[in-house]
Amino acid sequence: MVRITLFVLCFLASSVALAAEPNGDFVSANSAEEIQARQRLLPDDDIWWTVTGEQMGWMHRNVHQLFPTVNVYRGGAVKELSYALDARIAEYKIETSQGDIAFGDLLKSDRSTTMGMVILQGGKIVYESYLRMQHYEKPIYWSVAKVLPATLIRIFEERGSVDVEKQIQFYIPELTGSDIAQISIRNILDMATGLDCQDEYDDRQSCYYQYSMAIGDGFREGDAPDNPYDFLKTLKVSRHAEPGQQFSYSGMNTFALAWLVEKITGEPFQDTVSREIWQHIGAEADASFLAYRYGIPVSHGGFLSNMRDLARFGLIFTPSYSTVSDRQLISDQHIDLLLNGANPKLVRADGSHNIYQWDRITDDGFLFKGGWGGQGLLINPSLDLVAVYTSYFKEDYSQINIRPMLYEILRELYSRKKNN
Repeated sequence: MVRITLFVLCFLASSVALAAEPNGDFVSANSAEEIQARQRLLPDDDIWWTVTGEQMGWMHRNVHQLFPTVNVYRGGAVKELSYALDARIAEYKIETSQGDIAFGDLLKSDRSTTMGMVILQGGKIVYESYLRMQHYEKPIYWSVAKVLPATLIRIFEERGSVDVEKQIQFYIPELTGSDIAQISIRNILDMATGLDCQDEYDDRQSCYYQYSMAIGDGFREGDAPDNPYDFLKTLKVSRHAEPGQQFSYSGMNTFALAWLVEKITGEPFQDTVSREIWQHIGAEADASFLAYRYGIPVSHGGFLSNMRDLARFGLIFTPSYSTVSDRQLISDQHIDLLLNGANPKLVRADGSHNIYQWDRITDDGFLFKGGWGGQGLLINPSLDLVAVYTSYFKEDYSQINIRPMLYEILRELYSRKKNN
């Protein structure tokens, strides 16, 4: 049965047209038969997103039809992105074990699972390619979503609505008695709580897996926690370090920040994303969050939008913010904090650091946030660069990692030192 299903899927997929140009005629991403066949391949005995290969890529682009979502609404006139295509990006030679190959050709090859990529410099699109998707599709970006609550917290911090040096229980008194209660918001922002609740999907009894079941992202069992709010209120867990001393990645921290946003605003988290960000970036389309249970958005990894709109979000961190926004949403002080305000304990040997949910800020000014399965948002404010890409895992996990290639290309082509 599995072989027959896979054969049918290969046939159906081959009958669907290649990706259409963004400004061309509409082309359907799937046939009706493929949608039904793909839906039937969802696992019913494990986490759905552990599936790999082309099925994983299809699910990444179609989360909205697999599970409930909550909307993030656009507003105002669409701010069109102009083009200044730079052929050097696709032509750039990448050194591989099989010899040098042009970046564009490498992305098209079977060594890559890149579904789409958009790069902007100076507020204009210099590279855009939808190799394994349609431009209008709204893929999931997984942990790239984590920067959204952190960005909102910083905006509110600058308005004086929140003091990130305070313990989180100051703003969420329901947490009193929880092991996260006395941790400062800043240490939660920096993934430095010291709590033993790191992302863990192998042990279903682990703290993080229990949280993931509570929000609906883990495979739910009969005794699963009902919701993440109650889970956090009663959190009791061991500690591996004092707060602020060690980086320790956990999506539970991001949920705590989203809850804090709700406390500050008195509205659902996704509505604040709409009101403070998405309504002001000239977005082409509404976005959404995966929300398995009770309409609670998966703020740590469930964000869905088309790629150019995520690039518009990236633009508000650059000098070209006026391309999409009538006002400066991200202040110069916000950028300076990200670049220069690291907790010294969280600076790596190479000089890079994590801060406010960003994975890595490099010493030459690149901000990076990645997503499980091969997604990325890469921004360099000083070089006025934004890059967005999305991918998936091959069945044998042999796909190339395009992030280091992007760093190399963008540094080589756009670094002022290189071009002066």
